Amino acid sequence: MHKNKKILVVDDDTEIRTLLREYLERSGFSVLEAADGVSLFEQFPAEDIDIVLLDVMLPGDDGFTLCQKIRKESLVPIIMLTASSDDADRIVGLEMGADDYMAKPFNPRELLARIKAILRRVETHQQPVEVKPAANPRYYKFAGWTLDTTSRQLVREGEQQYPLTGADFALLMLFLEHPQRILKRDEISDLTRGRESSPFDRSIDVHVSRLRHRLGDDGKNPQIIKTVRGAGYVLAVEVSVADELD
Repeated sequence: MHKNKKILVVDDDTEIRTLLREYLERSGFSVLEAADGVSLFEQFPAEDIDIVLLDVMLPGDDGFTLCQKIRKESLVPIIMLTASSDDADRIVGLEMGADDYMAKPFNPRELLARIKAILRRVETHQQPVEVKPAANPRYYKFAGWTLDTTSRQLVREGEQQYPLTGADFALLMLFLEHPQRILKRDEISDLTRGRESSPFDRSIDVHVSRLRHRLGDDGKNPQIIKTVRGAGYVLAVEVSVADELD
C-alpha cells in the first residue's frame, strides 16, 4: 500500500533524521531529509512528496513559518514534531494548517500509525464513516457553499474556489455525511484520525475552529457548526447532494 510513498523529514537533528529514515524505510517508505527551510524547498515541490514531517524548532524559519509557506502552494499532509510539552505549540501548528502533531520524544510505531492513517485518508478521498450503499455524490451543498469532493474545492456563489487541506476535508466530510447529528470529540478524532483523543487534547477544537473560519462561521455565535456543550459538535444546516451542478 505504501510502496514508493515519499516522506520528507525536516529536522536539524541529524540523529533523529537518521533514526526516522531507517525506521520508515524498513516500513516500505522512501525517505528524503532536510535540515532547514532552505534544504526543504530545494526538494519541495520538485520531488513528489506524499507527507512532510516538520520539526518546530529549526534554524532560520521555524516550523510554523515553513508550514505556512508550504500551505500557500500545496495541500500535502504535514505532521508537526515538537519538543515542547506546551499545548500552545501544537495548537499553533494546527492553526497554521498542519494535519497532525507529535510531541518529542515519541514512539516511532505511533508516528507510523498516524502516517498510515493520513495516507489512507488521502488515498480514499473520503473518511471511513458509515455511508449509504448508493454511489457517493460529487457535490454537497450547504449554507451557500458547494463542496466538490473530487477536487476538494469549496465554492461560494460569486466567489473564488477555496482548496481544503486533508484534515479540513476529512472533518467537513464527516459533518456533511452526518448533518443534524451530534458528533462527540472522541468520535470525530477516531473517524478522521484513526484514534481517540486524550482528555486534554484540544486539536479537534482547533480543527473545528479552523473549519468555521474557512466557512465564515462566527466563532462566538456559529450558525453552521454549533457547539453542543458537554457533548460535541453538530452541523446545524440542511445538506443537499448532486452528481452535477446546475
